Amino acid sequence: MATKQGNISDDEIRKLVAERLKTLPSGKRISIGGEGSFTKDDLIKRVELGDGLGKKMVEVELEFLRALKKGEFLNGQNTTYN
Repeated sequence: MATKQGNISDDEIRKLVAERLKTLPSGKRISIGGEGSFTKDDLIKRVELGDGLGKKMVEVELEFLRALKKGEFLNGQNTTYN
């Protein structure tokens, strides 16, 4: 049974992150700290499985989206949009 974060279920969040990962270039490997090097397909699978690395990818993506919403990536300015 999926839990809810606000109005979005954990399953929906994992699907969103997996879709965003699909936009990464094919044929490239992504190095994730001490975890190793992964293809985008590797990362998508880990997110879908919900293992430790998959959960970390979801956490990183959510933090990125929150920062983007706050406008933290606009010309180095901290502009907030409501």
